[in-house]
Amino acid sequence: MLSWLARIALVCWRPVRRYARMNKDNINLNEFDFSDSALRDNLLWCKDLEKHSYGDFSFAVVQANEVIEDHSQVEIGRDATFVGVYDGHGGPEASRFICDHLFLHLMRLARENGAISEDILRSAFSATEDGFLTLVRRTCGIKPLIAAIGSCCLVGVIWRGTLYVANVGDSRAVIGSLGRSNKIVAEQLTRDHNASMEEVRQELKSLHPDDSHIVVMKHGVWRIKGIIQVSRSIGDAYLKQPEFSLDPSFPRFHLPEPIRRPVLTAEPSVYTRVLQPNDKFLIFASDGLWEHLTNQEAAEIVHNNPRDGVAKRLLKTALNIAARKREMRYDDLKKVEKGVRRFFHDDITVVVIFVDHDLPEKMISIPELSMRGFIDTVGPSKFNILQGHDANARSYV
Repeated sequence: MLSWLARIALVCWRPVRRYARMNKDNINLNEFDFSDSALRDNLLWCKDLEKHSYGDFSFAVVQANEVIEDHSQVEIGRDATFVGVYDGHGGPEASRFICDHLFLHLMRLARENGAISEDILRSAFSATEDGFLTLVRRTCGIKPLIAAIGSCCLVGVIWRGTLYVANVGDSRAVIGSLGRSNKIVAEQLTRDHNASMEEVRQELKSLHPDDSHIVVMKHGVWRIKGIIQVSRSIGDAYLKQPEFSLDPSFPRFHLPEPIRRPVLTAEPSVYTRVLQPNDKFLIFASDGLWEHLTNQEAAEIVHNNPRDGVAKRLLKTALNIAARKREMRYDDLKKVEKGVRRFFHDDITVVVIFVDHDLPEKMISIPELSMRGFIDTVGPSKFNILQGHDANARSYV
């Protein structure tokens, strides 16, 4: 009996919406005080360091919105590691659905095909999209706005020494590798599917040559059909199939004319890399982190600091920069309540995966779920970890 991915380590959260980037010039990343006493924040949760199949990992998440809409997860087994960051918008249904189904689709397809591959990842995304659209079809009669709920989706799998990354939306995966003189070099592994990117706008225009309003500048921001920034997602059914069009009673999502073809797609960009000895760590994060840190800045923070709590360090660096942009101290920012706090920064999820190449080689097997767990928010300042198949919970405050 082949076995893989023995347990889910965590599920954390974070919603979307993007504000214009502001200049970070003259901000010294080394001057912030990162002591817990100075920066304790009841909207921030973290796990400083845990083990996974190929080394250690660290995660942190901060809430800004009134309702947390997003999920993320790390699945750990003896021979493989799975990471998912699901950046929801409009509500929690899409990101929750992805968290509950995408990994299971991936394991089923891996068992059926005997391997992990780019095509397997694409099929897992497609099956998850189809499942969520079926849910929308069943429930839109009583909850029409479910047609406007969607999620970005970033997934990484390390299997047999190979890294597979797939994404829709603008969450980002960055790898830190040692270059010359032992300096860390950051490389972005994913494409940002966001209308702020010229290449994305050109792609949309080429796919919709008969639609002069496929991308529209609105309030200083490029948006698809004047509504949404991300060009790929799971969900957002009203922008994919005419049957899910919303009527004028929902002016934010109403389209003057029915769509002739899908405006958004759930087709992921996929990247494969055989991990090399100079590849040291991976950063998976929602777009809220990258609004305030460049890829290189984030990689240098991870490289130049202890592993223990490094995801929290990345997150707090971003929050300090966000506070400085508003001429505040983070000590003041952390007192701002959820909802209002969204005007200062986005919700942010960060997962840092370290890759230790000196670990003994292991027998690699096909995925098979043997135990499950998940973290679910139960209030503004704590979450529960439910272990295995029972309902016994441990709280972290």
